[in-house]
Amino acid sequence: MTTYLIQNAAVLGGEPTDLLLADGVVREMGPGLSADGAEVVDATGLVALPGLVDLHTHLREPGREDAETVETGTQAAAMGGFTAVHAMANTEPVADTAGVVEQVWRLGREAGFCDVYPVGAVTVGLQGERLAELGAMADSAARVRVFSDDGKCVSDAVLMRRALEYVKAFDGVVAQHAQEPRLTEGAQMNEGELSGRLGLTGWPAVAEEAIIARDCLLAAHVGSRLHVCHVSTAGSVEIVREAKRKGVDVTAEACPHHLILTDELAATYDPIYKVNPPLRTAADVEALRAGLADGTIDIVATDHAPHPHEDKDCEWAAAAFGMLGLETALSVVQATMVDPGLLDWAGVAERMSYAPARIGRVADHGRPLEVGAPANVVLYDPAARRTIDPTESASLSRNTPYRGMELPGRVVATFLRGRPTVLDGKLA
Repeated sequence: MTTYLIQNAAVLGGEPTDLLLADGVVREMGPGLSADGAEVVDATGLVALPGLVDLHTHLREPGREDAETVETGTQAAAMGGFTAVHAMANTEPVADTAGVVEQVWRLGREAGFCDVYPVGAVTVGLQGERLAELGAMADSAARVRVFSDDGKCVSDAVLMRRALEYVKAFDGVVAQHAQEPRLTEGAQMNEGELSGRLGLTGWPAVAEEAIIARDCLLAAHVGSRLHVCHVSTAGSVEIVREAKRKGVDVTAEACPHHLILTDELAATYDPIYKVNPPLRTAADVEALRAGLADGTIDIVATDHAPHPHEDKDCEWAAAAFGMLGLETALSVVQATMVDPGLLDWAGVAERMSYAPARIGRVADHGRPLEVGAPANVVLYDPAARRTIDPTESASLSRNTPYRGMELPGRVVATFLRGRPTVLDGKLA
């Protein structure tokens, strides 16, 4: 394996130093390093972060290879600085058996751009009627520890309680898509004055908040781990904050698009902005940023949701929910959290690497950059600026909401166990 000597990298934004990557680990750190035969990477002006970990990615394979494959999705992940992703279960067939999760896990290993940790479905076929083979998936080669019916809510309180009880046996976590189904029938966008004016059925904040409140009570009752997917409202932030204050073992994520975009974009009727949960108000955006800054919201997760042209380029009501996120997440976090002074780069590492790895119980990722640690490293140029062009995406799909928008920063290199998956801003 090639040895890489990274020179003058600002680790977590600190003083420039060198990192020697050899045999899959960080072999040495410090100023003025040298190594015969090593390939030198000049990181002057770049920030070095631990490889990012995404707890919420849709890779679509098996079943929707027209939207994304494990290979193209992990290429997009690498371009965004990720070295590990958790692949959601709403594939076709659903990842609700040991066989399907092992298939996704193996596809990730074969592609080799980042490690893929399959998320197992909570219920068979995501139907919310009976529990899936949670134990078998946990015992499989994929060693599943995160379970979610994402895209659908586990709305039956008894089933949710049973799932929370079951996963305790192997230190798993249930990641809930918080959406009360009856309150969101036919929902198209955030409920408010604008939805009424546009004639689109509203998705009320209380439909998310009611499920989060219920699940926090259930998690406290059975003493299990709960993770809340894509928190989108100010009320949800307050509920999670209060549950944590009371000692409930709950974690939560915010998505980049909910940190930067608002429901006003629905007025364009451009379905590129249609997502579930929907874009919310400016006040919700501010509450999410504050919650992420103070640790109420533990992590940033992308909810990367690729869709083919025919599923998004149509009238709003017929369009699929979801948008791309892997390749732009770090830039959005810089724009919304770092540049305004809400987070420093150490805070970014905590919320985009350490914490998601802890929640997903991933041992080889989310580790500080130190001698002996796995050489999962991102080199990022915070001074760069780029205009987002969907045609340049490594994803198989093009449904980015940032089309034509100028965002700060650029991933220059990503190393997975000391091997570059991205170098000079291109797939290696």
